[in-house]
Amino acid sequence: MDSARVRSDFQGPLAVLTLAHPERRNALSSTMMRALLEALNAVSARPEVKAVILAAEGPVFSAGHDLREMTCDCSQQDYRALFELCTDLMEAVQSAPQPVIAQVQGMATAAGCQLVATCDLAIASERASFATPGVKIGLFCSTPMVALSRAIGRKRAMEMLLTGKPIDAATAADWGLINRSVPHDELEEQTRALALAVADASAATVGLGKAAFYEQIDLPQVEAYNRAKRVMCENAALPDAQEGMAAFLEKRKPEWKKQ
Repeated sequence: MDSARVRSDFQGPLAVLTLAHPERRNALSSTMMRALLEALNAVSARPEVKAVILAAEGPVFSAGHDLREMTCDCSQQDYRALFELCTDLMEAVQSAPQPVIAQVQGMATAAGCQLVATCDLAIASERASFATPGVKIGLFCSTPMVALSRAIGRKRAMEMLLTGKPIDAATAADWGLINRSVPHDELEEQTRALALAVADASAATVGLGKAAFYEQIDLPQVEAYNRAKRVMCENAALPDAQEGMAAFLEKRKPEWKKQ
């Protein structure tokens, strides 16, 4: 594994994972996905990390799967292994206890767009764009469709999937694919500010809440409320919740328990 394709940097309570293969447009090859999955799993196990920023080198955030890898006399078993690895990666992003924030400096296409849609939060440069262009080469973006449709809804997702046309960062923000579009030279600063705002909260509370969000989001409303009530009861009994409520009443800053 060429783990150098994903660089891990630690900045106080933040971990910055950087896709570092710009000469191949940060394509999500098997090697890249394994390296990113390994980095995510390592970060997930570090309680001092309160938020994760996912960034990329070069002008392209990620061009999606490496098509060279998919045109080498592959068998159905080879394709299955590739897309199972991709699914494992996307699930790792959302199962990590820390919020994962995409810092999108350029184009994100196909599985690269899927990765942005999968992240808990995303901030993009005004220069960024997003597309699911697989239909243009005879390979419908079926796995990116899962994350995309959940982020922006049916009609907008179908427009992107059926036409393959890119949308700009302002449109992506309006549609809910990203949280906001910012001036290019402010991207790193604003992403870090958001990450630090997240990191200021109780890690135990954030981890519990993130897991509950994804557990309830696709449930019928009655089941979602039942799940949420159980989580609220569990959360209220946590030492950090008791400390936070007491601090609010006493008009002081809470002191979160070290994880």
